[in-house]
Amino acid sequence: MKDFEKQINYIFKNPKLLREALTHSSYANEHKDKNIKCNERLEFLGDAVLSIVVADYLFEQMPDSPEGELTKLRAALVCEKALYKFGKEISLGSYLYLSKGEKNGGGADRPSIVSDAFEAVIAAIYLDGGMEPAKKHILRFVVPEFKNKKSKPFKDYKTTLQEIVQKNPGEKIVYKLVSESGPDHDKHFVFEVLLNSNSIGKGGGRSKKEAEQNAAREALELMGY
Repeated sequence: MKDFEKQINYIFKNPKLLREALTHSSYANEHKDKNIKCNERLEFLGDAVLSIVVADYLFEQMPDSPEGELTKLRAALVCEKALYKFGKEISLGSYLYLSKGEKNGGGADRPSIVSDAFEAVIAAIYLDGGMEPAKKHILRFVVPEFKNKKSKPFKDYKTTLQEIVQKNPGEKIVYKLVSESGPDHDKHFVFEVLLNSNSIGKGGGRSKKEAEQNAAREALELMGY
C-alpha cells in the first residue's frame, strides 16, 4: 500500500480506508472475516464525488456550452472505459486484493473491477483528507483527458451531407427554420434539412448553426452514414 500511495501522491492518515478501497468483494467473501470490508460502499461514494468534481470543472472550463454538451462530455469522462484507462495509468489492478479465483481469471485487468476500484480510491481519499485532495487526484487524470477530447476536430455534418448529395447532380439541400423559442439569452432553434423539398432530418440547438448541424447529423444517420 505504501507503494500505491506513491503512485497516487497521497499518504493516508487512516490506512484502513485505502485497504478497504483496494479490497474486491471476492476477496472479502473468500476470507469471511468481519474485519475485512470490500470496496462497494466506497465505490458508491466515489462515484458521487467524481461526478461533482468533473461537473464543476466542465462548468468552469466551458462557460458557453449548453447542458446537453456538458452532460455528454461528463459522461465520457466518468464512464467505465475512461476510469479503466485512469486505473491502468497507476497500475491499480496490481494492488487490488482479489480472491484466488478472480486473480487467476484475470480480475486485476477487468475493466469493471478496475474502474470500480478507481472510484473507491477517490472516496477513500475524500474521507481521509476532504474534498481538496480528492479533487486534485481526480483532475490529475481528467484534465489531460478533457484536453485530448477537446482537441479532436469538430465534425462538420453539414459539409459531409453536402458532399454526399453533390454526387447526384440535380439534388439540392435546403435548411428550413421550423421553430424558435425562449428568451433572447436562452434561445432554442429547430431546423429541418430538406432534400428536394423532402424532409430528411431535424435538429435543435441554442444557435442556428448548432441546430442545422444536428439536423444534418440526423439526416446522415437516417441515410446510414
